[in-house]
Amino acid sequence: MEDLQKLETDILKAITVLDNLAALEDLRVSEVGKKGRVSLLMRELGKMTPEEKKKFGPKLNGLKNTIIQAITDHKATLEAEELNRRLQSERVDITLPSPPENQGSIHPITQVMDEVTEIFTELGFSVAEGPEIEEDFYNFTALNIPPEHPARQMHDTFYFPENADGNRKLLRTHTSPVQIRTMMEGEPPYRIIVPGRTYRCDSDATHTPMFHQVESLVIDKDIHMGHLKWCIEEFCRKFFELDDVKIRFRPSYFPFTEPSAEVDIGCAFKDGEILIGEGDDWLEIMGCGMVNPRVLENVNLDPDVYQGFAFGMGLDRISMLKWGIPDLRDFFAADMRWLKHYGFAALDIPSLSTQNNNPGGRSQSNRGGSSSPTGDRPPINNNAGGK
Repeated sequence: MEDLQKLETDILKAITVLDNLAALEDLRVSEVGKKGRVSLLMRELGKMTPEEKKKFGPKLNGLKNTIIQAITDHKATLEAEELNRRLQSERVDITLPSPPENQGSIHPITQVMDEVTEIFTELGFSVAEGPEIEEDFYNFTALNIPPEHPARQMHDTFYFPENADGNRKLLRTHTSPVQIRTMMEGEPPYRIIVPGRTYRCDSDATHTPMFHQVESLVIDKDIHMGHLKWCIEEFCRKFFELDDVKIRFRPSYFPFTEPSAEVDIGCAFKDGEILIGEGDDWLEIMGCGMVNPRVLENVNLDPDVYQGFAFGMGLDRISMLKWGIPDLRDFFAADMRWLKHYGFAALDIPSLSTQNNNPGGRSQSNRGGSSSPTGDRPPINNNAGGK
């Protein structure tokens, strides 16, 4: 058996002169790998007498351990040197400001949803949520929508395939199912708002298959239309940042409210812009009414004891009105230039206490765009007004 001391010296010397990890790995394989020189020497122990094994066994094990440790230490040194080289070549001056194009923005729909929530929570409402994949009962039946109603047809509603019992789930067509779930899960009184996404089979300049709504529900004893009117007026005054707001109620029909009304807000159309709170024109912004007694019966409430009101509006629509956004489709175009123009800073949080100073909400005039480039009335999301 060759001189183990000389072998160890030669291998350790070879390790120290290597300057890259690939060469070090090649040396490890050639010396202590499965077919390396030291490994082959250890196989020779099987041919030795017991006395020779006692003499050379510890020496060979010591040699192998020494080489492995030397390789491990040198590998750590080479890795540290490589890391330092990368840090020097890839270093970034963190004292420089981040480029403006890397700054994110809050989408106007998100901002408006936060503003609406802020206003209604100040009025004592709580926020309720529900599933977007809904049952027919909650979306239609419990809301007094008859089987022959056009909204139930496939040209208006996104249905899923039938399940084993023949029923089909659907994408909710309004946020009203959350009202039913809320009334069935707890005892009155209720005072909730329900913001969220809704879906209908519409796609053109004024309609999108997915849009956003917010609904309100109040159920208690001795609730009347005066409460409804005050609540809507107060919301419009705060949302559109007006000291005085002019609204009117027009008789209408919804299966889930009786009596029902459409709500118009006073406005003026001037130089291609919509000026809310001015002029003698009117613009419809939401649907509302007193909760139909049949809806209360469907959730096991006595309509002779409890009454209530509900109203709903399209968040996309009121966003267009407040910020002068002319085209509904731009909300979903993923155009960074559009978002940079209409978007909000990440810390631009809505706040009623500071709204008059305008850090949390921007007035219509400083969004920098008319409501219609042609001077005509802007396209409005008709499927988001009301329910």
